[in-house]
Amino acid sequence: MPRWVRRTLTLISHMNLGQVTEYDKDWKEIWSCDAPSVWDAVRLKNGNTLISGNQHAFVREIDPKGEIIWEVKNGDLPGIKLNGVHQVTRLANGNTVICNWTAGVKRDDWPTIVQVIEVTPEKKVVWAFREWTDPDLGPASCIQLLDEPGADENGDLQR
Repeated sequence: MPRWVRRTLTLISHMNLGQVTEYDKDWKEIWSCDAPSVWDAVRLKNGNTLISGNQHAFVREIDPKGEIIWEVKNGDLPGIKLNGVHQVTRLANGNTVICNWTAGVKRDDWPTIVQVIEVTPEKKVVWAFREWTDPDLGPASCIQLLDEPGADENGDLQR
């Protein structure tokens, strides 16, 4: 079952197949890569693809050959446990915003989860938020960043 479809590119995250696939206008497969339990896939301006691995707790930048050229996985960010990585966004400054869902965590323990994180290419945390009380922002599957320059309809944003 496709989890996330980007219509402008026809880039589909096939969670059930464990792969990201790009199709041409006639729905012929023109590119794919393995991606266990993929939730999101974003074609970057450099031609690579940014993917998230849901309960496998990773973010990967994959080149056109399907090779991992950058990755953040659980254990890479001190003090932050990655659980279910859903939406990922590459910012204009090169940093990556990660939505960290509550996969596999009992509801009573949700307040221990950091919901959204921005990391640099060097895997340094720029900011992270955990807000479960005032207000309770709930599990973070997706986020819309309103201060990122550009317009989505012009292909300026990498999300």
